[in-house]
Amino acid sequence: MKIFESVDNQYSELTQYLIQFRRERHQYPELSNQEVETTKALRAVLEQHQITILDLPLKTGLVAEIQGEPTGKIVVLRSDIDALPILEESGVDYSSKKDGVMHACGHDFHQTAALGAAILLKQRRADLKGTVRILFQAAEETGLGALDVINTGVLNDANVIFGIHNDPTLPVGVLGTKPNALTAGVDRFEIRINAKGAHAARPHDGNDPIIILAQLINAVQSIMSRNVASNENAVVSITQVHSGNTWNVIPDNAYLEGTVRSFNQAVREQIKQRFRTIIDGIKLAFDADIQLYWHAGPPSVMNSPEWIDFTLDVARRNGFEAKLVDASPIGEDFAFYQQKIAGVFIMIGSGGPYALHHPKFRVDDTALFPTANYLATLATEYLALHS
Repeated sequence: MKIFESVDNQYSELTQYLIQFRRERHQYPELSNQEVETTKALRAVLEQHQITILDLPLKTGLVAEIQGEPTGKIVVLRSDIDALPILEESGVDYSSKKDGVMHACGHDFHQTAALGAAILLKQRRADLKGTVRILFQAAEETGLGALDVINTGVLNDANVIFGIHNDPTLPVGVLGTKPNALTAGVDRFEIRINAKGAHAARPHDGNDPIIILAQLINAVQSIMSRNVASNENAVVSITQVHSGNTWNVIPDNAYLEGTVRSFNQAVREQIKQRFRTIIDGIKLAFDADIQLYWHAGPPSVMNSPEWIDFTLDVARRNGFEAKLVDASPIGEDFAFYQQKIAGVFIMIGSGGPYALHHPKFRVDDTALFPTANYLATLATEYLALHS
């Protein structure tokens, strides 16, 4: 896009380098907590540019640091580095060389933009009125990778954190965020029903788990329409149902799995409690053993309102069309960082046309250097404001 031409011309060599790096990482994606080669590649480039890498007890991923004025504030920039178990169908000439593993969420884009920001910040070190830490976080797709970083204590003395995620629903050159809840709190549930099988011709001899399963499905789908206020955004989705293996036998058990997405912590707890109440009632009514397994994921990303105008203003002055966007029901473990310190998560237009986690997903590389430059400028200007 022409909006970025002047910046690209100024840093054309770095632009091409970042594109090459991203495409190489795209060819060699690694799943959560397995990002060994990705970490090595990042470390090599950071060391080449004499950028400090903190000695932290992380299995994969790393944290880089560029220190300017030693008595200044500390700002953190966050990227993620893991891929997904998806067979790539994007058709790009640098497609994944690992069968069934793909950067289908754009974490190759995120880590490369953060790497570019680190290189730019190293060049601008004399102007830094404080310290910038850059997280190359592993295992975001598990929803819990941020906790490993937090447990190292690297955020204990930090003041603010900014993170990015590419957004294929936004055109390249457009950037968006919003105050308060930007993404959803994510929970996964599993329900196992242990009843009593029988011949299909004599159902009265058993206790049919499929009937129980049907009652559960209907009941939990009523939670949103009858228990949660209509002005709250939340969803309960059942995504797997299994029971039986032939036509004339009533099975002994059944299984279902799904997810809950919500933007309000009180509603999140209300839905979980309602699940337990429904299961207890059906368990009693049908005299069956029903077990609920609740897997809590990250809470909602809650952007600090006082930094929204700042992030959007910096974007506009760096060539982006910056705007407020709607909340998204995706999950994002950046939310755990915001429970420690103030922060803003920002959506960067990556041009589509395919959605995140789609086998044909791809990123427009023209967004890469502008994003790196934006991150570097965001950190530099934050520190200047607090000098």
